[in-house]
Amino acid sequence: MKMKSLHIRLLPLAFVAIAAFPALSQKKSSNVLDLKHSIEDSAIVFPESFETDTRQLMERWYLKNYTSSNLETTTDYDPGASDAEIRRRLADLPTVIDMPYNDIVRQYIERYTKKGRKQVTALLGLSSYYMPIFEQALEEAGLPLELKYLPVIESGLDPNATSRHGAAGLWQFMLASGRGYDMEVTSLVDERRDPYISSQRACRMLKDLYDSYGDWSLAIAAYNCGPGTVNKALVRAGGDPANHDFWSIYYYLPAETRGYVPAFIAANYVMTYYPEHGIAPVLVTKPLVTDTVHLTERVHFNQIAAVLDIPVEEIRILNPQFRADIIPASADKPYNLILPSQQMHAYLVSEDQILAYESEKYARKTDATPGGDPNAVVEEVVETETLNPADPAPVEAAAAEIAYEETHPEEREATATPRRRRSEGTVKAAEAQPAQSAKATAAKTPKTEQAAQTPASSKKATPKKETAKKETKPKTSNHTVASGENLTTIAKKHGITVEQLKKANPKLKGDMLHPGDKLTVPAKTSTSKSGSTGAKKKKKR
Repeated sequence: MKMKSLHIRLLPLAFVAIAAFPALSQKKSSNVLDLKHSIEDSAIVFPESFETDTRQLMERWYLKNYTSSNLETTTDYDPGASDAEIRRRLADLPTVIDMPYNDIVRQYIERYTKKGRKQVTALLGLSSYYMPIFEQALEEAGLPLELKYLPVIESGLDPNATSRHGAAGLWQFMLASGRGYDMEVTSLVDERRDPYISSQRACRMLKDLYDSYGDWSLAIAAYNCGPGTVNKALVRAGGDPANHDFWSIYYYLPAETRGYVPAFIAANYVMTYYPEHGIAPVLVTKPLVTDTVHLTERVHFNQIAAVLDIPVEEIRILNPQFRADIIPASADKPYNLILPSQQMHAYLVSEDQILAYESEKYARKTDATPGGDPNAVVEEVVETETLNPADPAPVEAAAAEIAYEETHPEEREATATPRRRRSEGTVKAAEAQPAQSAKATAAKTPKTEQAAQTPASSKKATPKKETAKKETKPKTSNHTVASGENLTTIAKKHGITVEQLKKANPKLKGDMLHPGDKLTVPAKTSTSKSGSTGAKKKKKR
C-alpha cells in the first residue's frame, strides 16, 4: 500500500521541472472547484484497513480489558443522511484541511456507516488510547489536528499492522522511509510500530510534504503513494502545478491512491458524526494511564510480567516496537519501557529482582564451548543417495542410526571398513587402513585367487559352508513400518541392504513408506552387513 520516498527535500526541484512541461490541459481554479464536487469513479478501491476482521479487532487485549462491548446498541440499521446533510456536516467540521463532498466521498462514508458499523465501534474504543498520542505529536509539529485520523485508514489503529507491500505500524511506514526518518528497524526493535516515535516521524514527513506542495490534499496523497507518483500525475495533468490539487489530478493517480483522500475525509466524518448513524462506541471501563521508565539493561517481557504479576499481553500492547519480547537495552543504547502508571513504582523498587529472575534463561549467549571428547578419533565416511521425502527428520534419523550401531557393534566394525559397492550406486570416501581383516580381503579377491591363497585346512571348510547355504533356503520375515522409519533404518535393523529390501518388495513405489505398511524382509546373508545408503555423513569412532 505504501510507496513513500526519501527524497522529499528534492521536491522543489521537481516542481521546476514540472513547470517546464507544456500545458496539456490547463484548468482554471473554478473548474477545479467544480471537479472536486462532481467527480465520479465506478472502480473504487478500498484501503486494506477497511477489510479488518471485526471479530479479531474486538479480541485485542486493550479492548477486552479496558472497554466494555457496546455492540448491542450498535444496530444494523443506518438511518442515513441526504447529500445536503452530509455536505453541511463536513463544512461544519473545525478543520484547516478542506473536506469537499462528492459521490466518491459518499461511497467511503457508506462503507463505514453500513458494512463497517461494528468496525467503527471498535475504532472509537481504540481511539480513546491512541488519539491523545497523535494529537500531542501534531500539536508539537504545528500541524492540523484532523490528520490524527490518517492512522484510521492506514492501519485500523493496529500498531502491528503490516501491509502486503511491507509497510508497518500505525502510520504504515515502509522500511526505507522509516529509516530515512531515523527510525530503528532490526530483528528486535521496529520503531515504526512505536506509537510515540512513529507519530513524531509521521508529523515530520507530513510537514515536509506540505512544504513542498503547499496543498494538503496533495501532501496526503503523496504520503500514501510517494511524491514521485504525485509529481508524475502533475506532469500528465499539465499546466502550472500550483493550480492543481488532488481532485484535478485524480485520474492520473494509481487506483489505491485515488481512494486515499476520500477515505481520509470519510474517516473525519464518521469519527465525528457516528451517533447520527446509530453507531455506539465501546465504553471505556477504566482509563489506561501510562508512565515511562528508562532502561539501560537487557530484559525480557516474561521477567517483568512474572515479578510484577501483570499479563505479558499488556506489556506487548504498550510496547509493540519490541518484536521478540526483548528490550535490548544497554548503557550505550538505552530504551524506554511503558507500563501502566500503577505498576511503575513496583518496577522501580523491583528492578534488580526483575533482572535476576531466571537470568540464565533469558541472558544472551556470548560464549560457546564445543562438546565431546577432544581426543576422540573420528573417521568420516561420506555417502550419497537421493533423499526420500518420507525419511524422518535428519536429527531423528541420526539418533536412530547411532542407537542401532551401539546395539550392533559387529556391524559398526564392518561399516567402519572402507569399501565400494557399485551395485548400490554409492561412493564412499575414506583412507585405506594399513591392514585389513581376512574377511574384507576375501571380499575384494576373485574366487580362483582365494582358492590358490587359502591353506589346505581352509579349503576343506569352505565347500561345507557353501553346501549348507545351498541346502537351506533363506527364510523371510515380515516387518510393519513404524512412524519415522524408512528403508535405510529398516534395512539396518535387519542387517540387509536397501537393494535387498527393495528386491523383496517389488510393489514398492520408489522409497515412499507409510506407517502400517507391511514389508517382506529377506533373510540376512553374509554380504548384507549394514548395506544401506544415505545422503549424510557418518561419524565412526
